[in-house]
Amino acid sequence: MKNEASSPRPKHAAPWRGRRRVEDAKNSFISVRCTAKERTAIDEAASQAGLSIGAYLRAQALGKPGPRARRRPPIEREKLAQVLGHLGKIASNINQLAHAFNGKGRPPGLAELRALRDEIVQIRDALMTALGRDN
Repeated sequence: MKNEASSPRPKHAAPWRGRRRVEDAKNSFISVRCTAKERTAIDEAASQAGLSIGAYLRAQALGKPGPRARRRPPIEREKLAQVLGHLGKIASNINQLAHAFNGKGRPPGLAELRALRDEIVQIRDALMTALGRDN
């Protein structure tokens, strides 16, 4: 019987094998030094543009971010704080409904359920606005 410690472990395929390659792969690296203030400004500008820093700098230098540029929706902290507040209201309302049902044994009324639905609609609208998808 072979000793388990001496037998080689099975090799696993590299995770990038079998994936489609792009013709013009990015394989050249450029490094730029900047101050902390400049870095913050570049970070914020890239975030507002919805791009990674590399894609943003390519867009600034070449006019386009390049293929497969990672686009991110801009973060609107004020809107997200409003969403958090709405979620707190809904959690409180659900807790009150559950307490009323458990204590009195009555199901929530239509008015209470409509109020919850309206708050959920407000959360959805605020999220869509924060994601830049409000119409």
